[in-house]
Amino acid sequence: MQNSDEIWSCVDELSEDFCGLSDRVWETPELCFKEDRSAAEHMAMLEKHGFKAEAGVAGMPTAIMAEAGSEGPVIAILGEYDALPGLSQEHGVAERREIEEGGNGHGCGHNLLGAGSMLAAAAVKDWLKKKGIKGRVRYYGCPAEEGGSAKGFMVREGLFEDVDVAICWHPAPFAGVNKPISLACNELIFTFTGRASHAAASPELGRSALDSVELMSVGVNYMREHMASTARIHYAVIDSGGVAPNVVQPRAVVRYLVRDRELPDMQALVERVKKVADGAALMTETSVESVIVSGDGNLIGNDPLEELMHQMLERLGPPQYSEEDKDFAREIQATLSKEDIEAAYKRFGLKPRFDEPLCESITPLNSGDGRHVGSTDVGTVSWVVPTVQMRGATYAVGTPGHSWQLVAQGKTPAAHKGMEHTAKIMAATACELFLDPAKIEAAKADFADKLNGRPFINPIPDDCDPELPETKE
Repeated sequence: MQNSDEIWSCVDELSEDFCGLSDRVWETPELCFKEDRSAAEHMAMLEKHGFKAEAGVAGMPTAIMAEAGSEGPVIAILGEYDALPGLSQEHGVAERREIEEGGNGHGCGHNLLGAGSMLAAAAVKDWLKKKGIKGRVRYYGCPAEEGGSAKGFMVREGLFEDVDVAICWHPAPFAGVNKPISLACNELIFTFTGRASHAAASPELGRSALDSVELMSVGVNYMREHMASTARIHYAVIDSGGVAPNVVQPRAVVRYLVRDRELPDMQALVERVKKVADGAALMTETSVESVIVSGDGNLIGNDPLEELMHQMLERLGPPQYSEEDKDFAREIQATLSKEDIEAAYKRFGLKPRFDEPLCESITPLNSGDGRHVGSTDVGTVSWVVPTVQMRGATYAVGTPGHSWQLVAQGKTPAAHKGMEHTAKIMAATACELFLDPAKIEAAKADFADKLNGRPFINPIPDDCDPELPETKE
């Protein structure tokens, strides 16, 4: 593993440039499929660092695919750059201060995620050239992870068909290999259509679409006793049909998010939810149409890749923070509850500590019980190519995801240090694979064993289009 020191030096040489990229994306937070400025910043950086880059891939204007190198294996490094609504927050202050009332903010650290992944890819590109090794490093700029499932659309378009291994990461309170457990999901919109009438004068002529939505909710809630404990179903009424109670509502729309631990189980659960919707329409003499708008597969782990990445982590050690970094992290922790801090440790299978504002160790491999998980479109990628994911320590222990506290830490020196640390691990992992093709073959063998002949059915069907923003004529 003597390549490690060399690739880490490559990361060090480039890190200032990519910390700047991360900060610029933080300053222009954009939502699902609207990441125009963020994608433009990524394109400019890719071209500056000698990548052949293409924007607008897989029918998504803010999706990017870029490559450097020639011949040999293809190692993909995945990045993201979308933000969240309602989390506008000033940088570097441990109190709630919006920059723009109701504005967006990077409450999941995707400004760091995209820049850190590209930093790793650029370092690997330079290392391949310096060493004269045949191989291709490919950066995927993935929009709309928060609800848009862009990677699933990329998979559907065949953009990963020639990839040998995919590497990615996500900001976290601790540094370690991600335990590959997530929930497969589908997001669906159910539109009920009934018949309007005067609710007092002629109620018998009306057929209420809102009644259909409410009956569907009742039916799904009764399902909860008869589905797996790993399943989750959430919903939001996005059109209740109007605000006048004396009108029988002729149209109502509800959005459902259906999840389960395994992709086939989730897809079977979706069919049950659809039957409940059909039943609600039958009871109210309305009609219903459903469309899938997004979907993710569950994560498929890869033992050889996870062990290799963990070896790189043990070799490098945890990120090194200054006392100033720790002091600000303590200020952030003062805005949290004891339960917030305990929950962070439990999620990673660690014994809670209250004297550790920032990560000071490497998380053991396979730690955590996998109970506190959500969904990610990285899961879909992991069904078609051997995939490994790291958690990079970029914020104070206990900081909730999707919170103003996380936004406030998005440009701190500690965040930059965690991003650079993660880039070194991802880059070193890629270099080991290029140096030893047998490791790639071992990853592919484990991938085939994990699938065990199970067919992959993309949770995004062929007739599903990305929920792109409407363009003005």
